[in-house]
Amino acid sequence: MSSVAESLSVLAALPGVPEATAAARDACTGLRWHEALRRRIPQAAAESRVRGARASAALDGAQVSVDLVRDLMRGAAAWPPEPDPLEQVLRGVVQATAETEHLRTLVVTAPAQALARLHTAAAAGLLPPGQVGRPRRAGEQARELADLGPAPDGDEVPPRLAGIVRLVLAAPQAPAVVVAALVHAEIAVVRPFVRGNAVVARAMERLVIQASGLDPTGVAVPEVGHGRESGAAYLGALAAYASGTPQGVALWLTHCGEAIVAGAMEGTRIADAVRAGRLG
Repeated sequence: MSSVAESLSVLAALPGVPEATAAARDACTGLRWHEALRRRIPQAAAESRVRGARASAALDGAQVSVDLVRDLMRGAAAWPPEPDPLEQVLRGVVQATAETEHLRTLVVTAPAQALARLHTAAAAGLLPPGQVGRPRRAGEQARELADLGPAPDGDEVPPRLAGIVRLVLAAPQAPAVVVAALVHAEIAVVRPFVRGNAVVARAMERLVIQASGLDPTGVAVPEVGHGRESGAAYLGALAAYASGTPQGVALWLTHCGEAIVAGAMEGTRIADAVRAGRLG
C-alpha cells in the first residue's frame, strides 16, 4: 500500500468518519435510483450546477436568487458590462461551477490541468491575465480565508499542490467522501492561487464526488450542504482542519459527509421537481 493510501486509510478510520462516509454513500445511492433520473439526468444535473453556484457564491458573500443564477447559466440574462465586486465574485463562481460539466474525465487523469481550468474560469476578470490559471509564485500572496491562518509562501506552493494532485489520483483507494473532503480542504489551506481558491476548492470537491462514482449523475449539490447555518459551520470545520489535529481533521471530514447528505437531499428535491415538471 502506498504512503498516500496508508494515510487515507488512517484518516478514514478517525472517530465519526466511517459513519459519515456511510451516510453520504447511502444518500447518494438513493439519489442515483430516483425515478426522474432514468431519462432526465442532464436536466437535473444542470439544475444542480445552478443551485451549487448559488450556494457557493453565498459562501463568498454574494447573495442572489436562484432564478438569476439559472438565467445567467443558460444565457437568458447578460452580465453587466462593468460588474461591481459582488457581481465579479458571482461571475467567477458561475463560470467555475459550469466548467465542472466538462472536466469529469480530466480530473482523474490530469488533476493539475483540471485545477488550472477551474481557476481560469473562477478568476477571469478578477486577476491580471498573467496570474490566471497558474499557481502562485514566490512573493505572490493569497489573502483569502484569513481565518485559516496565513497562506504558505509562494515557493511552498508547488510541493503542496503536488500533494493535492496525488490525493486526487488516489481516489480509487479510499472512500470518495474522504478524498473529496481532503482535496477541498487542502486547496483552501494552501491557497495555491492569488485569488479564487475557495471557489476552486468547492468546484474540485464537486468534481471528485462525481468522477469517483459517489454521485455519477452529478445531481447532488454539496455546496448547499456547506452553506447550512449561513456557512458558519463550514468555516469552523475548515479552521478545525487547518489546526492539523486529528480531532480537527475528523470534524472536517464528518462535516463534509453531512454536507454530501444534505446535497443529496437537495438533489432529490431537484429530481422531484423534474419529474413533476416544476423546475423553474
